[in-house]
Amino acid sequence: MQVRPDNPLIVQGDGKILLEAKHKKYEEVRDFLSRFAELEASPELLHTYKVSPLSLWNAAASGVKPEDIVEKLKGFSKFAVPKDVIEDIEDLLSRYGLVQLIPHPKKPKTKIRLRFSTAYVAKVVTEDPRLRSIIKPDQKRHWCIDKGHRGLFKQRALLSRWPVQDLAGFTDGDPLDVTLSPVMKSNKKPFAPRDYQIEAAQRWFQEGRPSGGCGVVVLACGAGKTIVGITAMSLVQRKTLILATNQASVNQWIREILDKTDLDASMVGGYTGQTKEVKPVTVATYQILTWRRSRNDDFEHLHVFDDEDWGLVIYDEVHLLPAPVFGATASLQGRRRLGLTATLIREDGREGDVFSLVGPKRYELPWQRLQKRGFIAKTSCYEVRIPFPPKQAEQYENATSQKKFRIACANPAKYTVIRKLVKKHKKDNVLIIGTYVDQLVTISKQLRAPLITGKTPQRDRERLFENFRKGKSKVLVVSKVANFSIDLPDANIAIQVSGTFGSRQEEAQRLGRILRPKKTEARFYSIVTKDSKEQEFAHNRQMFLTEQGYRYHIKTEDTYLV
Repeated sequence: MQVRPDNPLIVQGDGKILLEAKHKKYEEVRDFLSRFAELEASPELLHTYKVSPLSLWNAAASGVKPEDIVEKLKGFSKFAVPKDVIEDIEDLLSRYGLVQLIPHPKKPKTKIRLRFSTAYVAKVVTEDPRLRSIIKPDQKRHWCIDKGHRGLFKQRALLSRWPVQDLAGFTDGDPLDVTLSPVMKSNKKPFAPRDYQIEAAQRWFQEGRPSGGCGVVVLACGAGKTIVGITAMSLVQRKTLILATNQASVNQWIREILDKTDLDASMVGGYTGQTKEVKPVTVATYQILTWRRSRNDDFEHLHVFDDEDWGLVIYDEVHLLPAPVFGATASLQGRRRLGLTATLIREDGREGDVFSLVGPKRYELPWQRLQKRGFIAKTSCYEVRIPFPPKQAEQYENATSQKKFRIACANPAKYTVIRKLVKKHKKDNVLIIGTYVDQLVTISKQLRAPLITGKTPQRDRERLFENFRKGKSKVLVVSKVANFSIDLPDANIAIQVSGTFGSRQEEAQRLGRILRPKKTEARFYSIVTKDSKEQEFAHNRQMFLTEQGYRYHIKTEDTYLV
């Protein structure tokens, strides 16, 4: 067996891939692995990746071929790649597209035809217990499904390891003339989408191809996913429904659309708890669409999906798609769908439903590549580990496992560290982000800094955000409401004081609050109680960002100001 000790990879028989983190080819190999594998563990010297069926099918949908992966794995590996691993990769990648949905030649309004790569695949799929109840014979030697079962079929097929390629096409929707403006209306400066934003929208649209018009674009926070969505609107030229995470995000979408297209306020409306405007471009919150008076009542606003002839539905922060919206999306498979996100990670494990119902990953650009080009801020990450005071240490030791994490997050020793960090960065624009409101209230009082939580009225939120943008306040304390879609371009310091267990998506979103391009380097501090449950969860939280090339500098209470 040929051994190449200077190479950075070891591919194990169980499919796990080990990458030397200090190797000179680390960045090149990391970017290669990120196309089809997921980071599972990231100790300092050796990172472990796993290959999952879904990660391979997303790669296949974006055009990656089995030979692209196998040849590079062999080229980067220290030892021969196990034959079983090669066969598994080739088998899983090749499964994408073996089952296709195509327009029905005679009943396009009510039926969708199935196309199978071979008679064997047709036999296995049509006899699958999950699928046979919705598959119907269709003339001689053909099969079909009812048009209303399009989403359900794709969901069930994925569970049976048949990633469906949907080529059945889309309803056009009402026309809408959308032209990108060459000049921003807000400041009269020239405007044009960046090259990667155009490429992302075009990869998604795939003009003239039946596979285009559905799928997900993955870009770092601060990289301009909103511009990708607006560019997609200009390509589709159809009435558009945009779903966003909160009122601030709705306002941001409306501002950007009015600023960077030829549409005026009569054409763009918000559908939220505050307003109920349905216009040719409508921006709604997930919260209003999933609102109901009680658990047993119907969702009163989901009718927005069906009342208008939408030609495009955009899902902002698609990794947060609520379960009821998945249900509505299953019936919207005839509409073009664009998902925008910084990470495909879902903490509820429903990445497969995003793949089936919104579409596969169409475009992704590594965060570090964006940073090197100056499109997102250069950022250093620090994990500051502090001990318990004696009283809290005793309380922690005597607590149940469930309560240990909360006690560690609330460690009062954090307050001293926060004050010193704020003093160190007194000339900077500092966001202090946490999960527990009582902790944030204390920080706000100690620093005499404004606080925004879920209970802060929307008008007050906008005023406080605007004061921070204009430099009237240099420190802003925020709860989870600021995790998503808050445009604070001058924020360059984030101090995370508590988080949601091991949420990788939350860690990425919080870092994203300081990633807007700026002249100064940004810093992200995460303050954790050492040798506690919080430290364990912190490692899990950092996994996605580690995969993107960020390294956390571990500091103790004596060194955190370095």
